[in-house]
Amino acid sequence: MPLGRRKFLGSSVATGAGAALIGTGAPSAAAAPVSGGGARPARRYAFTVMGTTDLHGNVFNWDYAADAEFDDKDHNDVGLAKISTLVRRVREEKGARNTLLIDAGDTIQGTQLAYYYAKVDPITGPNGPVHPMAKAMNAIGYDAAALGNHEFNYGLKVLRKFEEHCDFPLLGANAVDAKSLRPAFPPYWMKRLRTPCGGQVKVAVLGLTNPGVAIWDKAHVQGKLAFPGLEEQAAKWVPKLRSMGADVVIVSAHSGTSGTSSYGDQLPHVENAAALVAERVPGIDAILVGHAHVEVPERRVVNRESGRAVVLSEPLKWGQRLTLFDFELVRSRGRWSVESVSAKVLNSRTVPEDSRITRLLRAEQRKVVAYVNQAIGRSKAEMTAAQAPYKDTPVLDFIAFVQAEAVREALAGGEYATLPVLSQASCFSRSAAVPAGEVTIRSMAALYPFDNTLEARVLTGKQLREYLEFSARYYVRTPTGGPVDPAKLTNADGIPDYNYDAVSGVSYEIDIAREPGRRIGKLSFAGKPVADDARFVLAVNNYRASGGGNFPHVAKAPQVWSTSEEIRNVIIGWVKETGEIDPARFASEDWRLTRDGVPVF
Repeated sequence: MPLGRRKFLGSSVATGAGAALIGTGAPSAAAAPVSGGGARPARRYAFTVMGTTDLHGNVFNWDYAADAEFDDKDHNDVGLAKISTLVRRVREEKGARNTLLIDAGDTIQGTQLAYYYAKVDPITGPNGPVHPMAKAMNAIGYDAAALGNHEFNYGLKVLRKFEEHCDFPLLGANAVDAKSLRPAFPPYWMKRLRTPCGGQVKVAVLGLTNPGVAIWDKAHVQGKLAFPGLEEQAAKWVPKLRSMGADVVIVSAHSGTSGTSSYGDQLPHVENAAALVAERVPGIDAILVGHAHVEVPERRVVNRESGRAVVLSEPLKWGQRLTLFDFELVRSRGRWSVESVSAKVLNSRTVPEDSRITRLLRAEQRKVVAYVNQAIGRSKAEMTAAQAPYKDTPVLDFIAFVQAEAVREALAGGEYATLPVLSQASCFSRSAAVPAGEVTIRSMAALYPFDNTLEARVLTGKQLREYLEFSARYYVRTPTGGPVDPAKLTNADGIPDYNYDAVSGVSYEIDIAREPGRRIGKLSFAGKPVADDARFVLAVNNYRASGGGNFPHVAKAPQVWSTSEEIRNVIIGWVKETGEIDPARFASEDWRLTRDGVPVF
């Protein structure tokens, strides 16, 4: 695969972003010299780096599933139109030439707006449209953005076209060509800020993405791209940036701070490595953190070699927050050095949308809203996911049923046609519901918001039991006798709802009074106990099949079928074809929670 555009690469270093080495300075309130008696006054300069992350296709403060303005329990707002207002205010306060704006990835996947321009009216088509996220970010004036793992979800063709649409570089020092191991995207971006005293401060931004791309989007990147670890690549590039004269080094990392991985030992690299990079790689001043979808206004991590604190900040996802890194520099012995760094976040709920951005994308928004409100069939009953994390509900049975039907049809007449087909499903949103009556695309999108695709893997009975035991860790151990509060029953050890799998096609009990690992009982198929050597086909999404959640066995199990079609579209197609969702066709109680054999509900 070609290494991609060199639009943002400098002429002196084949992998640098030297085209951005231009003066942009203006006086700031913090730039006045400080006198010290008869001594030569110290020269100081202050500038601000703004940051977003995990925008996930949000331009408007809009919930496409609800067909209404976005709202959540904390009354957050979302979208680049809100971010734009905050950015404009910061630029007015600080002086536009004393600010930079960067992002830490996951930009082109997540909403129906993003999906529409990847799949329905794709940007890769003949005379295709400009990607709305590129349009908005260009108008706001982003300087650089790191690649997120979800940038790869729609394949490299879509990503490269999005890259063409951006007036700023997409950075990925650890996204390299699989054969040459040379950077496939610009590793860094650099800019000179002109100070009031006539000097220049050289600021470098190093972009790092998530090594999990190699397994989560294996179908798109295998044999084309490789993804070394963040720490390894930061240790390679930060000294280079310093040797090139960088006075300030910022890392934009699509990687959380926890030091954990959701895919266990399948790769030798840590998924959430931002804090480890700060601790182990000297020469970094600040890290804009992404990927984890948590709010971290400011965290300081001391580098164990230099003894200096590195400031980390992660703004909340979807444009709900904007990070501000405030840098104070002093010039001494002919060069600038960072005297202090602080970070905070601004809440987009506090400002209106920027009408300049909403006007710019008005036509795209109207197209997408019309698309998601298309009626595709009817449902004989309402199905809600409110209790899906702790009860076997028809809404998850519906997902599992459609997946199993698709796999059976694909395997018909082949080697695996006689094996029983089981199907996993997870609760992605407890607020998702299929209404009684007319069913639209947006109701299916709410039910299955992720762009996962479907696979079929073969598991033994023993492996299935261990798979279910692992899933059942999700429940908080609850002794027999006392009351059960559903609000406190799930998410043990921080396990999210999407990493709990219910499996349809077999029946079983989960004893939450027991310790994890000893909870699955009465596992049976067709009324008989499941033998260890029994064989089943599991209909499973590609995230789980590629190791997401670190479930046992499935990632290494034989793959007997897969499709590039999103599961959401498989469901939409099924509804269009049948015209009716009737829970009587698929709803059954395959599993239930117990305590010492007594049903909890």
